[in-house]
Amino acid sequence: MRIDKIKLYNYRIYKGENEVNFNINSNKNISLIAGKNGFGKTTFLSSLIWAFYGALMAQVEDKYKSEIRNAGGYEKYRNTLLNKVVYNETLKNKHKNAFVQVEIHLVDVMIPSIPCKKVIIRRTFNLKSKKETLKILIDGHENELTKEVGYDVFINDFILPREIAKFFFFDSEKIVSLAEAKSISELRSLSSAYSEVLGIKKYEDLKVSLKAILTKLKRSGVTKVEKEKLNELIKIEEDFSKSITNNKQRQEEIENELEKIKNRSEEIQEKLIREGNEITLEELKKEIAHKEELKKEIAVAKSDLGKLLEIAPLVVAGSQLKLFINQLTQEANSQSSKLSNSSLVDELQNYTSEIVQEATNLKFSKDELSKLEKAMHKLIAKKTAPNEQSKNDLLLDYNGENTRSILASFQYIKESFKTHFESIIKSEKNLRLEYSRVQKKIRKAEKNKSNPYAKELNAEKESLVQKAKLLNENKQKLVEDLAELKIHFNSNQKVLSEYEKNFKLVATDQKKYKVSEQLLVKIKLLTAKIKEEKKYALQKSILQGLKQLMHKDDFIEEIKVRIENDIMDIDLIDKNKRVVNKNSLSKGEQQLYATALLKALVDESGINFPVFIDSPLQKFDKQHSNNIIKQFYPNISRQVVLFPLLEKELTISEYEQLKPNLTGVYLIENNTIGSTVKEHKIEELFNQFNFQHVYTD
Repeated sequence: MRIDKIKLYNYRIYKGENEVNFNINSNKNISLIAGKNGFGKTTFLSSLIWAFYGALMAQVEDKYKSEIRNAGGYEKYRNTLLNKVVYNETLKNKHKNAFVQVEIHLVDVMIPSIPCKKVIIRRTFNLKSKKETLKILIDGHENELTKEVGYDVFINDFILPREIAKFFFFDSEKIVSLAEAKSISELRSLSSAYSEVLGIKKYEDLKVSLKAILTKLKRSGVTKVEKEKLNELIKIEEDFSKSITNNKQRQEEIENELEKIKNRSEEIQEKLIREGNEITLEELKKEIAHKEELKKEIAVAKSDLGKLLEIAPLVVAGSQLKLFINQLTQEANSQSSKLSNSSLVDELQNYTSEIVQEATNLKFSKDELSKLEKAMHKLIAKKTAPNEQSKNDLLLDYNGENTRSILASFQYIKESFKTHFESIIKSEKNLRLEYSRVQKKIRKAEKNKSNPYAKELNAEKESLVQKAKLLNENKQKLVEDLAELKIHFNSNQKVLSEYEKNFKLVATDQKKYKVSEQLLVKIKLLTAKIKEEKKYALQKSILQGLKQLMHKDDFIEEIKVRIENDIMDIDLIDKNKRVVNKNSLSKGEQQLYATALLKALVDESGINFPVFIDSPLQKFDKQHSNNIIKQFYPNISRQVVLFPLLEKELTISEYEQLKPNLTGVYLIENNTIGSTVKEHKIEELFNQFNFQHVYTD
């Protein structure tokens, strides 16, 4: 599936009609829509999400949920989609009929039982009538199937499920949220998306349906006397279920409120620093990032120091350690000597036997043979007599491997320990001093307390701290209440289950129940098997992606996908078989991991849909950018659309690397009326951008 054409009409910053025709007949796969900040790159991307999902776009990503909530609900949010100039004109002229519309033309769409060349999705919102309409045309005509199943269901089932749209429309800088997910709710949300992508969800849905059938069949055999008690238990179950859902929603609202407080607190901090005239906002961000890096380096230095301190008691032992090593060496030499003497005795005795045999053959007399043998034994005794060193008492009795290990450690203590120890102490001290300097620099910006505006900001910041504290307390109470609700809910379910066992099913229902039960067992086994297969395929695909994208060959040795109930999480294992804390990764590394995960999910999903990437090369260094351009973009999909900020997120040298895979380039231009999208020749993009830059500046 590919997108042939996109039409925007009065969508936010895009006044009037804007049409983008993609060159899909090319054997190349990358299109590029560039523009300055604020010109409408992200807006263009959000227009596609709205066209596909409308009111359900909140289910695609949290940012759309936040935007809709902040607008006061979806109905008010739709008003914000209309171009501001047109909106204001409509307010002045109430007879004017204004609307916003997004139209997407899809080709190569595979719809079961429906042969088609093109599918057009057109979503429109009329400001005057407050009516939103969605039309789907298959080869220019409406189809009975789309009407029958419903347009939104058709898009979700036959075009792209909204639960996984985030993996095909994404902000490259913000996908690090995939790597940072750690709360149960975040992991559960991601797991649901993974499940959908990997094709597991349909089996999970089938299990839920079968359980519902079993419950319905159980309750069909209830008598009139039993029905009253059954309804009472069902009502209790429904009440607890509603309370649990309500509790979770309130927790989510508190988490969203805390996130707002955190963002506002950071804004205040930045304003306080600006008021102090100490450092610029950009410098502040660098100092904060530097502070975090120093934290990590100090932790590493302390870890190295801890390892050396384990050896320190041996260094302190001094002369006692030397006596221990001498004893160990003597015992090793003694043991070696004993082994040598034993071999020598055996050899000399064999030699003596041979000499005596030869003397017998030469017809020596018995007396002569006896004297010869005694002389030989005396010589052997003299040669193999233990020396003074071997007479030492055996105190340690270590084997050869332990002895060699201890001697190697002693050699390290004697030759390298002091230098290494002093180096780490010095490094750790310098890091702490630098960390202290950075902290002081950040705090110093708030020094100007006499500034009334700074006082006001500090008061607001303190108010936010108190509000956050209260919210956290409320959240904790909700968590405790939720645990209690779940206990009561589970208890009631057990009572209900036991009560249902007493119901007698009619013969036909018994057969249905038995067949449904057998199917449920088979589906559970099949689901478990599919999960395992997908798990190993995903592990392999993510690791392969990381190896391709990262320039650290030995950074990640293994990927482990863990599936527990409805939670799926991914562990990164290093060469020492330790789990890597994803939060310890740099933002660039987190972005690379998330990118590799996205590629793996897209590959494993088997869904053939275009991939749209905003801010494509943010946070990547030169080496990683090269890997992304050469390995990721050309292979992730048959159609890839990038939205870069030229010269910042995409340099000229990086553009040159993209050229072999470019099928078309477009530039977003802006004036007082709004933005427009214009196609340019691939060779002319940067010239046109620089001309635009000079003209607008």
